[in-house]
Amino acid sequence: MRPGLSPPFRQIESLLPTRPMGLLLTSNLPRLQISEDAMTSSNTRDSEFPIDAFFLDRWSPRAFTQETIDQATMLTILDAAHWAPSSGNNQPWRFIYALRGTPSFPVLVDILSPGNQRWAQHAAALLIVVSKTYRVASNGEHRLAYTHSYDTGAAWFSVITQAMKLGYHAHGMEGFDKEKAVEVLGIPEGYRVEAAAAIGRMADRATLPDDLADREFPSKRKPVSEIAFEGKFTGEP
Repeated sequence: MRPGLSPPFRQIESLLPTRPMGLLLTSNLPRLQISEDAMTSSNTRDSEFPIDAFFLDRWSPRAFTQETIDQATMLTILDAAHWAPSSGNNQPWRFIYALRGTPSFPVLVDILSPGNQRWAQHAAALLIVVSKTYRVASNGEHRLAYTHSYDTGAAWFSVITQAMKLGYHAHGMEGFDKEKAVEVLGIPEGYRVEAAAAIGRMADRATLPDDLADREFPSKRKPVSEIAFEGKFTGEP
């Protein structure tokens, strides 16, 4: 047993199999008699297993303070993103950003759906997240990069993580005009527009219109048993 573990975690470790944690499969998890004291509770959320509270504290608010963010801070966030893992080190992610108070900001606001414009216009920065859909072989041939969206998603989570460490929150969006983004932002062929995002300091929910304020709370998640399966897919079609 490792030294320095709190009593609930010592109880958990005593119940785990002797093989390395990296080999622990989900089918083992329901059989563990884990103390309720070891579960993580934060931000009105409760985990099933003792995860770090950061994952519960991360959520996607709509209420932002209308504060600005300087370019050095924005580039710090994107620097963290570009250290994300990627297949073959292809690094397919690209981020087009606009800072509040600059000429580019209303351009990106206008790309968002009207519903998202209502609240995202108050963010400190807006992003359009793009992925490169191909890799270049040694002979110069363009080949499909199968994991381009997967890798870019990893970079997006790094954006969220670094932003939160600096006191900001990030909210990703599907609701925006993809064709308009390609045209207005000059995105070339071979790149996929994945998502839009807003980054800012969180404000009180009372600053939102009533219909949005009613939805301004951290969402829950499906049980782990519905998303993790050992050996083969056994979830709902």
